[in-house]
Amino acid sequence: MEHPENASEYAGLQVNSGIIKPQSVNPYLKKGRFKRHEHTVEELVNGILAGNITMLSQAVTLVESQAPDHQEKAQQVIERCLPYSGKSVRIGISGVPGAGKSTSIDNFGCHILDTRGGKLAVLAIDPSSERSQGSILGDKTRMEKLTQREDAFIRPSPSAGSLGGVARKTRETIVLCEAAGFNTIFIETVGVGQSETACHSMVDFFLLLQVTGTGDELQGIKRGIMEMADGIAINKCDGDNVDRCHMAATNYRNALHFFPQPESGWTPQVLCYSGFYGNGVKEVWDMVFEYIDFVKNNGYFDYRRAKQARYWMYETIDEYLRRSFYQNPEIKALKQLAEDAVLTQKKTSFTAAHDLLDTYFNSLK
Repeated sequence: MEHPENASEYAGLQVNSGIIKPQSVNPYLKKGRFKRHEHTVEELVNGILAGNITMLSQAVTLVESQAPDHQEKAQQVIERCLPYSGKSVRIGISGVPGAGKSTSIDNFGCHILDTRGGKLAVLAIDPSSERSQGSILGDKTRMEKLTQREDAFIRPSPSAGSLGGVARKTRETIVLCEAAGFNTIFIETVGVGQSETACHSMVDFFLLLQVTGTGDELQGIKRGIMEMADGIAINKCDGDNVDRCHMAATNYRNALHFFPQPESGWTPQVLCYSGFYGNGVKEVWDMVFEYIDFVKNNGYFDYRRAKQARYWMYETIDEYLRRSFYQNPEIKALKQLAEDAVLTQKKTSFTAAHDLLDTYFNSLK
């Protein structure tokens, strides 16, 4: 369109027409040029066994995916890697929010790599929002020293509503990390307290991090997580907080006397340390590896792993049945009707559930 400013009555004023607007998409850009190459099962397995971090990360992504084709591919990779797993020490680390889990893992990991060598994998579980279902996945930013080391692999994963703040696929990820040559594995949980059974059922040592001011002996007894702990470490033992930390350690030791003797025969210890300054870190890990040697000598180490494998067999069955139920075509068609009946109080929750289950079992006949 011609600009009106270029008319003869506007002397000395002229507006250039400009250039032709280019296409929004580069015509030389080939379709699919930047499409990500999907590796085969053979390529993923060979890469993992060779210690390729990129292949390991892509395999973990497949494990965490909900897509049916990705799950099938991930199971094939896991089956191929399974004979090369089981040679690591698995450490579960939990604690209340703000106990300094990420900062402590940063110091713990550097200490183990410097003193014992090998390779370290950190599986950090990040809480997912109940509203948006999203996760920040920012724990890696708190582990500044470990992120700079080539012998450390840090993988944050969303909890996605899983029990105990442990992602359902964490156990499979452990298998892949062990096949990739990682001989020490940390599993950092969300730290929700009562529901840490899932983490306890996949590690060799369960370390509970505590801070001062969380209660007296009675409060310690009431927490079911205390019964699962193989060791308790009280963080932030520095500055003016040293006396309070030692007092809290005494309270926890007194509380532990009320618990029955653990199946392993090991008496859980309570230590104080500072995750920020690194004070007492050596003593904490001396305790951990003393426990590992203790349970390996009395046979409990292998017994615990066999018991864990049985536990996860039943967990896998439960997960498969749950997925099969909700993916059933008849259930998908009737689920909304059942919800509406419950919301309008035409049916009780139990009656609606029984009706859906009866429909599901009849569809299998």
